[in-house]
Amino acid sequence: MSATCNNIRPQENNANLNYINQEISHWRDVPAKKYTYVPKSETVFLGGGLSLLQDQLLMAGTQALGIHYISLPNPDFDSFRTGKAFGNKGQCNPTYFTVGNLLKYLIKLRDEEGVSSEEIVSKYVFVTASGCGPCRFGMYSTEYKKALRDAGFDGLRLTSFEHNKGIDQAGGETDTLIDYTPKFFITLIKAVVIGDIINILGYKMRPYEVLKGSVDSAMAECQRLVSQAFVEKKSLLKTMWQCRKVLEKVELDRLQPKPKVMVMGEFWAAMTEGDGNYNLHRFLESEGAECIPQPIISRFMLSIWEAEYLHDTKTELQTESTKRIDFSGAKTKILITLARTAIRVHFNLYARIIGLKDFEVPDIHKLSTYSREYYTLECDGGEGHLEVAHLLESLHHKLSHLVISVKPFGCMPSSSVSDGIQSLITNRYPEANFLAIETSGEGAANFYSRVQMALFKAKQATKEEFESFKIPAKIPTKVHSYRYQPKLKIAGTAAKNLASLS
Repeated sequence: MSATCNNIRPQENNANLNYINQEISHWRDVPAKKYTYVPKSETVFLGGGLSLLQDQLLMAGTQALGIHYISLPNPDFDSFRTGKAFGNKGQCNPTYFTVGNLLKYLIKLRDEEGVSSEEIVSKYVFVTASGCGPCRFGMYSTEYKKALRDAGFDGLRLTSFEHNKGIDQAGGETDTLIDYTPKFFITLIKAVVIGDIINILGYKMRPYEVLKGSVDSAMAECQRLVSQAFVEKKSLLKTMWQCRKVLEKVELDRLQPKPKVMVMGEFWAAMTEGDGNYNLHRFLESEGAECIPQPIISRFMLSIWEAEYLHDTKTELQTESTKRIDFSGAKTKILITLARTAIRVHFNLYARIIGLKDFEVPDIHKLSTYSREYYTLECDGGEGHLEVAHLLESLHHKLSHLVISVKPFGCMPSSSVSDGIQSLITNRYPEANFLAIETSGEGAANFYSRVQMALFKAKQATKEEFESFKIPAKIPTKVHSYRYQPKLKIAGTAAKNLASLS
């Protein structure tokens, strides 16, 4: 042992055991001084983090409920740098992008619009997702408070919407500010579901548009119509029919062979539409691909499935130990069933009206049967078994030519768990074209290069698939309508359309 190590001595109070038998007190991160906050009616909520369209619809929906909610702008690299400047080291990039985006907005309010820090702290509340898991997700609120304190906004309130609690959101320091009523959750479901439907159609249509930008213009008009319907409390069913008329005017050429790419992975990294994943969806489209995004209702349905799986497991264990049937969890079971049914009913209703027929609400139970052989279903961190299930689903049903799993650098549930299992799946299914790729906020060139290499293989498969079908002498005009969606076990849109004509 070195002399340096020999000279190390424990602290004098190292053996002090006075803490034993003392009353346990919970540590709380409280502001340095006491603030006086504005009344509930004057409180402004800040949030974001869904797709760009859904953020706007959610803002319109909550404002219709009398909640003053503002969706923050899309996070960019400036947000990332701001988050790194004020945040702890070693955070995953969703944390940096999200907290940096909040700080950028608050700093602009203070330095450019002249709103004092004291007024900002007393008036604004930040709404964020949270939850418990095997990563830093459960520590987000603490990290946000640290960054806010260092940026001069100590005391700004946070309210965490925990993805695994559903309607039971009690326990936060700002619970009295939001009424988690059934009406609130129904409005939330409607905004997310309608946003998912329009987004899915946008990704189906944009690669085949004849006039560049026409799909984005149509989607912007749909966003305006639905937002107006929320605010003015108009019929959303009639509004979706109006959106259908808007989308029908977009001219498409749907016999262009384009590889289909399923984008999945860690929730935020796979869903964000901006610098947080190097604009992955738009990059794929610029490279001639059609994207299959993961709708946010997949996250909703997974949370419902996890709650039901945990409830059923507990009930089974209690029944085995007591040898009698216990009806105490009947209410929980009913609420779970109602939540799942509400999402399915709303999605199917709105989807049929606007013309989306070939997309079904994810059946998490069915997906769990795919992954059960490879993934322990009790592991519920991150996206749970979904990443494994999506790859197997794509292979079994020929949904895509390439599956990309995107996640933040060092994401433990996604990188360490599911990606390790994917290697076994790709070994058993050599035809699988799978790419696991990380984002860190830097290194876009390497990211794009890896995507392009995987995409080359997908393009070859698309070409072979398309050329296996004969192009008829006369093409019906219905083929180029976005509402023409034949259900065949063929991945490519163009090849599927040709096959349906033979």
